[in-house]
Amino acid sequence: MGSYGIGLNRTIQAIIEQYNDEDGIIWPDSVAPYNAVVVPVSAANEVQFAFAEQIYNKLADAGIDTLLDDRDERAGVKFKDADLIGIPHRINVGRRAAEGVVEYKPRKEKQACEMTADEAVRRIADSVRKTK
Repeated sequence: MGSYGIGLNRTIQAIIEQYNDEDGIIWPDSVAPYNAVVVPVSAANEVQFAFAEQIYNKLADAGIDTLLDDRDERAGVKFKDADLIGIPHRINVGRRAAEGVVEYKPRKEKQACEMTADEAVRRIADSVRKTK
């Protein structure tokens, strides 16, 4: 039996074909399985991890599908994995966590920028709301 329609598999293939780069998939907010990932640079650092959990909870409360990468891996591994699977927004919680400052990196941009955690959450929420 043949099928000539456009099903879920073909739709996903078309999206990935259009939205990718050398690092992997770049899911648009409207179809991303998760819209954001919060990455504590050092999961062993209690300040960073606690702040990452707070940010995760703020995003979840705002209705944003979010992952918390609490694996015991090097930061570079976590960043590459997030890029590979194409999560549209990444918040890195690092050395300035005690000051309330994080790095925000949209997947489609090459550089991360520092800002307050609240500003990063607001940017992600605004971006996701525009597409839904």
